[in-house]
Amino acid sequence: MSFSQKVKNELARKLSPRKCCQLAELAGLIRMDGTVQIRGKEDIGILVSTENAAVARKIFTLTKKLFKIRAEIVVRRGVRPRKNNTYMVKIFSQPEVKALLQILGIDGETGGLGSDYWNPKVAKDFCCSKAYLRGIFLGGGSVSDPEGNYHLEIVTADEFHARKIKDIISRFNLQPKVARRKEWYVIYFKESEQIIGFLNVVGAYSALLKFEDVRIRKDMRNRVNRLVNCETANLNKTINASLRQLENINYIQQAVGLESLPRSLREIAELRLRYPDISLKELGQLLTPPVGKSGVNHRMRKLEKIAEELRKGSWQQK
Repeated sequence: MSFSQKVKNELARKLSPRKCCQLAELAGLIRMDGTVQIRGKEDIGILVSTENAAVARKIFTLTKKLFKIRAEIVVRRGVRPRKNNTYMVKIFSQPEVKALLQILGIDGETGGLGSDYWNPKVAKDFCCSKAYLRGIFLGGGSVSDPEGNYHLEIVTADEFHARKIKDIISRFNLQPKVARRKEWYVIYFKESEQIIGFLNVVGAYSALLKFEDVRIRKDMRNRVNRLVNCETANLNKTINASLRQLENINYIQQAVGLESLPRSLREIAELRLRYPDISLKELGQLLTPPVGKSGVNHRMRKLEKIAEELRKGSWQQK
């Protein structure tokens, strides 16, 4: 089971105690996954489709609980390999359906769920806004496994509704982005903090803890990797510098002998030959009196310059 399915199963089990929140959640579910079926002025039905059995049961439960109208769940088997079953909640044509659409803020008169009709009472309060977003996510949302890239999105075919969803999410100090993907509008987050904030808003607390745990482990692993890479880079830098210094010192020794060098340079050259693996700072501590890293580095640069002049035949002993 994917992480997204786990989140939806958790949210599908969550039932708000307040009727206003139940209405808001059902409104979100039907607006995302529902189709209004109109065969006459008083012959109006609703068909809601989902690939999640728990979500279908929730739609059925809320419909019966809030409106006490006739509905049934029909399962359509996936005909191709790995094709999920489709669960269809059929709300039969009856007088109460028209009232249901009006209460949920859906325009039943035009026969479309994607119209610009909006009932502001549906998500007026913060509690109802959270419930509406929960329904929206159950109907058209997905979230990637936090072990991979961070991504949460809600997909709708209605630009007007996409703007409404973005506005409602923004009430909770979250900043979703909206993009068009062919004929669809996608409201999405790519930052882990924003995704955690959204999961908290809709009430997916178990998923939130799992997401946070994975995020912390990933951040720790990345931090350790950065430190290891930094240490490795520094170690390689030290080794390469040491090899270059040894090469210059050996060349000087073979060409003119270390005795020809000034005392300060001869001392540091002899120490480097004796201790080829230690850092410049450690080399400086072995001198009498001790010399700092910058002082040791200055002497090494002088030795490098002497070696270069010897290779060119231009060095003159001072």
